[in-house]
Amino acid sequence: MTEGTTSPSPSVEATDAAEGGDTLTRLEQEGEIAADYLEGLLDIADLDGDIDMDVEADRAAVSIISDSTSRDLQKLVGRDGEVLEALQELTRLAVHRETGDRSRLMLDIAGFRARKREELAELGAKAAEEAKGSGEPVKLKPMTPFERKVVHDAVAAAGLRSESEGEEPQRCVVVLPA
Repeated sequence: MTEGTTSPSPSVEATDAAEGGDTLTRLEQEGEIAADYLEGLLDIADLDGDIDMDVEADRAAVSIISDSTSRDLQKLVGRDGEVLEALQELTRLAVHRETGDRSRLMLDIAGFRARKREELAELGAKAAEEAKGSGEPVKLKPMTPFERKVVHDAVAAAGLRSESEGEEPQRCVVVLPA
């Protein structure tokens, strides 16, 4: 007599791959919704710009770029990226309205956020060197959550720890010596 056989359960790797594929599809969908929303915004504002979509570090990334003078797009960046931050939140809300899920979408306009990321990574590396050299914590000026994240990553890459302290909008990064 033979024993009954059961179908094998899916392997953990296959399940993880399927979940990874689902996540990628979900993030691509977020990017599409965001692109449609931003296209409408550009039309209303009568601004030229191309939408570029990608998935970076488990979040949808959408960029508005322009071949012509980016001066027009600077209006959408605003002073110190304030308008960009507001547009990012509005775009996240548009995605939430369509999907029902909270979005961590990252928006960049005219390369502002990419340039800012480079500057902040350099700042984090310099602060880490200063903390290593002096043996004292180094407190940086208040930053947005995006800015703090970039600095924390740069400090970790330099082999040190950092933490955020304070309350918004005065929350800042403190780089701790080894």
